[in-house]
Amino acid sequence: MTAPADPRSRWQLPAPGALPRTAELEPLVTRVLAPNPSGMTLDGTNTYLVGEPGSGQAVLVDPGPDDAAHLAAVEAALADRKARCTAVLVTHHHVDHAEAAQPWGARFGAPVMAAGADVAGPRGRVLAGGERLRLAGTVLEVVPTPGHCADHLSFRLDSGAVLVGDHVLGRGTSVVTHPEGDVVAYLESLRRVHQLGPSALYCGHGPELTEDPGAVLDYYLAHRAYREEQVLAAVADGASTVDELVAGIYAAVPREVWPAAAQSTRATLAKLTAEGRVVAEGDAVRPA
Repeated sequence: MTAPADPRSRWQLPAPGALPRTAELEPLVTRVLAPNPSGMTLDGTNTYLVGEPGSGQAVLVDPGPDDAAHLAAVEAALADRKARCTAVLVTHHHVDHAEAAQPWGARFGAPVMAAGADVAGPRGRVLAGGERLRLAGTVLEVVPTPGHCADHLSFRLDSGAVLVGDHVLGRGTSVVTHPEGDVVAYLESLRRVHQLGPSALYCGHGPELTEDPGAVLDYYLAHRAYREEQVLAAVADGASTVDELVAGIYAAVPREVWPAAAQSTRATLAKLTAEGRVVAEGDAVRPA
């Protein structure tokens, strides 16, 4: 079993911790980095401002933590664009993406839009896949990308770039959370984004991926297949619990990410069990 090669290892990406606080990625998009770095959020949550230059408007995507310094940075970026926020879009409900959505929506007088009413709030709008949102002088297509979690959305821009939230990360691979995540749905979502032929992937964490987005999506698909084979091999060798599987498969990975690895492993076991490739017996598994 050979691990697939990550094409990003050959790219000139910013080193961890070196992402600028604010960056213009293309005329339509400014990225503002939230000050919440961690092993899970990498450099921090990427908040995006999207709007046609000169329109005087911008859409705020994934406001992130309700943090005063981050709000100040976002408001400064809006001022630089000579724009006001006219909508707040959220890729999914996880707190590092959604915490500020409703309070900032109220502050800006802008509706919150998300896949679920719990995130959008009582005055917000629940989005459906395939919608085309005409906002801030441009169009954002709503792309359903469940898998990381059930309510995950991505947004395709007129430029061809896709805001992918936690569906794809700028570094490493995304966690399929359990039980709310679903590996089968995640693989389908990866293929759905691939079929869009994105010109760039603007990730929820880490640097933007512009050199060859399709190669990254291919790697993500290959990586998931590789993890499945590792799990099957470990179960065949006698590992029977999630802790045993994680300790063996992720031995070379820092322990701080083992809880996330356990989530993805549980999600992988759920898929393999449903396919009849392993048998679940309480909290343990055995070969089918």
